[in-house]
Amino acid sequence: MSAETPAADPGQFTHRRLQFRAWRGTRPFWAGLLVLLSGFPIMYFPYAHLQVGHLTLAMSTTAGAGSLIIGVLLVVLGVSLWFQKHVRTFAGVAAILLGLVSLPVSNFGGFIVGFLLALVGGAMAVSWAPGAPEGAEGTGTGQAAATGPWLDKGSDAGTLSESNDLSGTSPANGANGRHSAG
Repeated sequence: MSAETPAADPGQFTHRRLQFRAWRGTRPFWAGLLVLLSGFPIMYFPYAHLQVGHLTLAMSTTAGAGSLIIGVLLVVLGVSLWFQKHVRTFAGVAAILLGLVSLPVSNFGGFIVGFLLALVGGAMAVSWAPGAPEGAEGTGTGQAAATGPWLDKGSDAGTLSESNDLSGTSPANGANGRHSAG
C-alpha cells in the first residue's frame, strides 16, 4: 500500500460504532451508566441467598421493599440520563440522595458498591455540561483575548477596559439588568 491508496469505505460495524460514539458524546453517558449499574447491587443483595458449602446465608431484610424501590429508581434515573439529558441536574442529585438513603436501608448500600457507584455517577451527572455545537466558531486562547467584547476598542489588544463590565453592555443603555430582581 502506498500513501496514495484511497481509504476503504467503512463497513456497517464501523459506521454504527461512530454513530454510537457521536450519540454518546452529546449526553452524560458514563454518569448514566454508573447510576444504572448502582441500582443492581442495591436491588440484588437484600434478596440474595449465598451458598457457603451446605450453609445458606439469607441476606433478606425487612427493608427489602425499600431496597427494591431504591434500586429501580436508580436504574430509571440512569436510563433517563441517557435519553433525557436536560434532567441531568435533577437525576444527579436524586441519584446521590438515593445512594445515601441506601446505606441504612439496603445492606450498607449494596455492600458499599452500589452506594459508591451512585455517588460518583450522580456527581458526574451534575457536573456534566453539553459541549459547544460543531458549527460554533472556535475560540482559541489568542483569539479570545484579542476579540472579546470586554475589550476597549481603543486600547491594546491584551488589556481589559477600565469598567470591568464583562457582559459587553453598560447600564447606560439599560441592557445590563440581568442580575436585578425587578
